[in-house]
Amino acid sequence: MASGEDRLRVGFIGLGMAGGGMVRTLAEHPDVSIAAAADKFPGPREAFARDFEGEVYEDAADLCKSPNIDFVYIATPHQFHKEHVIMAAEQGKHIIVEKPMALTLEDCDAMIEAVDRTGVKLIVGHTHSYDPAIRTMREVIASGELGKLGMINTWNYTNFLYRPRRPEELDTSLGGGILFNQVPHQVDTVRLLGGGKVKSVRSATGIWDASRPTEGSHLTFLEFEDGAAASLVYSGYDHFDSDEFNGWVGEGGQIRSSDQHGRNRRSLAEVKNQEEETALRTSTYAYKGLGERSGEAPEQHQPRFGVMVVSCEGGDMRPTADGINIYTQDGVREMPIVAGRGLPGRGDLMDELYNAIRHNDPLVHTARWGKATVEVCLAILESSKTHKEVTLHHQVQG
Repeated sequence: MASGEDRLRVGFIGLGMAGGGMVRTLAEHPDVSIAAAADKFPGPREAFARDFEGEVYEDAADLCKSPNIDFVYIATPHQFHKEHVIMAAEQGKHIIVEKPMALTLEDCDAMIEAVDRTGVKLIVGHTHSYDPAIRTMREVIASGELGKLGMINTWNYTNFLYRPRRPEELDTSLGGGILFNQVPHQVDTVRLLGGGKVKSVRSATGIWDASRPTEGSHLTFLEFEDGAAASLVYSGYDHFDSDEFNGWVGEGGQIRSSDQHGRNRRSLAEVKNQEEETALRTSTYAYKGLGERSGEAPEQHQPRFGVMVVSCEGGDMRPTADGINIYTQDGVREMPIVAGRGLPGRGDLMDELYNAIRHNDPLVHTARWGKATVEVCLAILESSKTHKEVTLHHQVQG
């Protein structure tokens, strides 16, 4: 644990679902002090002020000017990421920005220029590529124990499209749908495991509900420059739920009930109009406080993002509830996960930024890395529209 002087003071820009979740995570991190928050809605600000003695702002620009924060966590809607990253960088604040980094490569370039010019550290927070199982499988691949990586298959079936949404979250041009919200997790994890540049993308996406007019599914094939390949499948249409394959361990590692199929669709059918849906989204996901904690802690396993199988020349791997299974000619063995500090995945993300700031350790999820993930996501959309393979040009080495 860092001493008081060595702890990093964080200011949150945005206290919605992502920002609120990270408040709870960083409140328990040994190297972080919760210092400030900005949100345009009074409810989340008031809840934050009740929980912490930090500064509270309506305007993100005022937060960035505070001398009492070292880094910001940007969890605003995607279209504001560029503005808020540049704003923070110009005030000398280090940055974690939620995925996706931005919606265009041009915006990514503007963010990269600001970070390079000001010398601040920036991490793009693709939290699932920090998951302990992903980190462990990456280490096994790098060790050569199973020989050369051959392919990665990952698929995830959820209720994503039928969670309460704002209008822009159902408009692809404004960053809505799975391609800018869920698919970046898949792309980032397979890029990290692939250990190299994505050479080409071939994809088919689906818009299967006229009332939710944005991509809700995709099936994508990626080829890496070193010859490995990956297939990615995602469906957010709230029919099958792939946590059934995971023993009903959810995305965050929590135990879920088994009666999930179609539940969100049924609930959303009771919402009368878009105004009600937007209000429901705010009331459901905005930060409401840390809450009371009593009794035994709920059973917790490692986080995961659907189902994944990684295949090398000498064996296969897949995440389990608390480790990874390795399958070879000698049978199957489970390798336990070495837990990091704080909540798995999100705590590891914070560790990367802390070590970069305090010890000048190299970053993995840099601004250029984040841009390369955005490029793959944009290529998925282009390939689906043109029905052609897309060759990439801006990839960075893992």
